[in-house]
Amino acid sequence: MLRVFRHIFNPFQENTYIVADTTGECIIIDAGCSNSRECSELSKTITGNALKPVRLLNTHCHIDHFPGNKYVHDTYGLLPEFHPIELEVMRHALVYRDFFGFHCEASPEPKNFLNEGDVVTFGNTTLQVLFTPGHSPGSLSFYSAEHRMVFSGDVLFLGSVGRFDLPGADGETLYSTIQEKLMTLPDDTTVYSGHGPETTIGHERRTNPFMNRAYFFG
Repeated sequence: MLRVFRHIFNPFQENTYIVADTTGECIIIDAGCSNSRECSELSKTITGNALKPVRLLNTHCHIDHFPGNKYVHDTYGLLPEFHPIELEVMRHALVYRDFFGFHCEASPEPKNFLNEGDVVTFGNTTLQVLFTPGHSPGSLSFYSAEHRMVFSGDVLFLGSVGRFDLPGADGETLYSTIQEKLMTLPDDTTVYSGHGPETTIGHERRTNPFMNRAYFFG
């Protein structure tokens, strides 16, 4: 059984996830904590549940998804792992952070990158790495078939999808990603998105208007 802890961090209301299995080992996905209070909240969850962080993952590297990477590295000794394309996305984000009036410390760079078909292991758990571009060119999702859950970043939301009007984004790619990578998962797969509440693949298949191509591009 996996335990999923969600924190909502930074002015963009980004979801940061701590995912732990029965061994007590855990991974941190999209460390969005951007100030000392938020960083303390993250550590309080880890300490209070006697967890041991062993991996730091980024679904993608828009400015709201990595401001806590440096804190996690400094505190737990972890380097981030993400798709190689996202390194340039992250560097670009640091250029435009002042436009948002948002203080964001530079993230340490990865030692190891992740690609389609890789697996992320921690404790007794394995997550499959899915390449899910469109919102960002190197977006990844992390999927557990055993536990019927996927961490989709900003690809798919409850009733919506990720923006594709940002630099490096592409609507055709995002639509294909959702149809070919996410809508092929079982209906009872829980979707943990980068913003907003959790949902399921089945619920989005039945009710999300963006599953209709005409609506998606209309």
